[in-house]
Amino acid sequence: MTQDITLLLRRAADGNRQAADQVVALLYADLQRLARSRLRRAADMTLLDTTSLVHESYLRLARGEGPEFADRRHFLAYAAQVMRSIVVDLLRSRQSERHGGGAWHVTLNTEIGESVMRHEDEVLRVHEALDELAVSDPRLAQVVQMRYFGGLSEAEIADCLGITERTVQRDWQKARLFLSLALK
Repeated sequence: MTQDITLLLRRAADGNRQAADQVVALLYADLQRLARSRLRRAADMTLLDTTSLVHESYLRLARGEGPEFADRRHFLAYAAQVMRSIVVDLLRSRQSERHGGGAWHVTLNTEIGESVMRHEDEVLRVHEALDELAVSDPRLAQVVQMRYFGGLSEAEIADCLGITERTVQRDWQKARLFLSLALK
């Protein structure tokens, strides 16, 4: 099956729309798993469910000029990145509406409203810190995206990036340290 997906990814890169649709159909369960992982961390902040996030990701993947994918893992890593950007874009949109978007927001229990806003701010701060990390060390940022946002195992990340599992573990520790310092 891996061979079939790799072949379909090559055909899709050549502009074959039917091959791209087949890739998504074959990897739909994996995309659902990625979406579930992404939404588990942002559950109360978005109105998206896993199916909506997968479909929105597919639309962005289909309309955008994404990279050519060498194999299934590269495709799923890129899909995880797209899902992350969808959730961040949705949160930014909600915050812009909240801060003068023209609609009145009435919260009867202010503790709930403040905790949701703090949580949304935290997700955006993590996103910005991850962008800073990508500038200083792109591989560390890739490891974070694949592990935290993509839900890939250390072995899958190592295989995808062509490094050892121990290097992935060290990169994960470095990235966590960087992010914790950036979020203080």
